Amino acid sequence: MKPCTFCQIASGEVPASIVFEDEETLAFLDHRPLFPGHSLLIPRDHLETLIDVPAALLSQLSLNARSLAIAMEKALGAQGAFVAINNRVSQSVPHVHIHVVPRTKGDGLKGFFWPRQKYRDSEHMEEVRAAIARVLKETEGDKP
Repeated sequence: MKPCTFCQIASGEVPASIVFEDEETLAFLDHRPLFPGHSLLIPRDHLETLIDVPAALLSQLSLNARSLAIAMEKALGAQGAFVAINNRVSQSVPHVHIHVVPRTKGDGLKGFFWPRQKYRDSEHMEEVRAAIARVLKETEGDKP
């Protein structure tokens, strides 16, 4: 059986551009983002689908997705965010993950057609990661 890539990221075996982490969750930049800042928020424990997530953890994931969306507006000048979970169908990695994507009016994202793009280079990826991580750290006390 093939090891879970997201579990390997959570354990540090596979590198990722981490923007946020706490004891139960981890968020990192998607390596094929819709827009710079597109992040994936995962539980550290291997849970395959949304249905497998205990209520308390689902609450924490929701709060952290909210914090990521707020950070993207402040850090990247986004006007909003697209937040989505694929559950089995179109779930490229069988480990529950929440897409948090910064949005601006007229950005070209229509429905569920997701034209992927790449970061200009690793420096651009790091710049975007650091900006989101900085705002998340600065706003830690803003959680309800």
